[in-house]
Amino acid sequence: MTPSRPITSSPSTSARPSTDAMTTFTIGGETVVRRLGFGAMRITGEGTWGPPTDPGAAVALLRHAVELGVELIDTADAYGPNVSEELIAAALYPYDGLVIATKGGYERTGPSGRSDDGELLGWSLNGRPEHLRAACEGSLRRLKVDRIDLYQLHWPDPDVPLEESIGAIAELRQEGKILHVGVCNVTVEQLAVARSVVEIATVQSPFNLADTSRADLLAECEAHGIGFIPYRPLQGGKLADAGGALAAAAKRHDATPGQVALAWLLARSPAILPIPGTASAAHLEENIAAASLCLDDNEVLAIASAAG
Repeated sequence: MTPSRPITSSPSTSARPSTDAMTTFTIGGETVVRRLGFGAMRITGEGTWGPPTDPGAAVALLRHAVELGVELIDTADAYGPNVSEELIAAALYPYDGLVIATKGGYERTGPSGRSDDGELLGWSLNGRPEHLRAACEGSLRRLKVDRIDLYQLHWPDPDVPLEESIGAIAELRQEGKILHVGVCNVTVEQLAVARSVVEIATVQSPFNLADTSRADLLAECEAHGIGFIPYRPLQGGKLADAGGALAAAAKRHDATPGQVALAWLLARSPAILPIPGTASAAHLEENIAAASLCLDDNEVLAIASAAG
């Protein structure tokens, strides 16, 4: 197996936008990526369970994302489970010029769904050190690497002290199996606990124009040079409705509300690395085009104020 490498230069293709257009972030102070990445959850089967209907199309989509300039691919062992990582390896190994980020901390029991009382079905937290070690080893095999660029705790397990979960990941880093450590779905207080155990390079959290409630977590990341990876980045809520601030900006720029939502995130903070996911080539191209959409300061402030 070959370790995926920090980026030193980007492959040259005619489809690739300029680095200036995309802008970059340095993960962990050493690994440079273009800030607009790709989230690989939706390339699996329905309910994030099993393989997609057309695995060949999923492989082609991943390769097209790289052709369009994506350098950060985010996945997890729970997506499928295992399917997303296997497709990434089939499509992109040996990952020249790419950063592959994955996660551990969930076990899957079936397709994703909701019970009548809103409980998430098909996902079971497991932050025990022995599980995280086994999960990381499995990801290494599926991705065909000796070292994972960015390994993230998928969600703190309330039944396991956070220090123990992060400690297990820290040990894997010391063994050379992980380059950078990230955490997902944490509070500011939990981030402080994680940082007391090991250097944290990224934080992944819901953050979009429909939900800016984690602004305190973003500010903490900015203060410490930590990358902030917002998931569900396209959601605009009522702002995307006709007459809303998002819809108005989209009309001015001849863009879609989703493109403006992504452009707003990129303008909101240089620490933000959005990872929009899709199974559609057309939607992928639309998302990547958002990196070249320039909102002026007044638009950024107006949209933020409307988001409230």
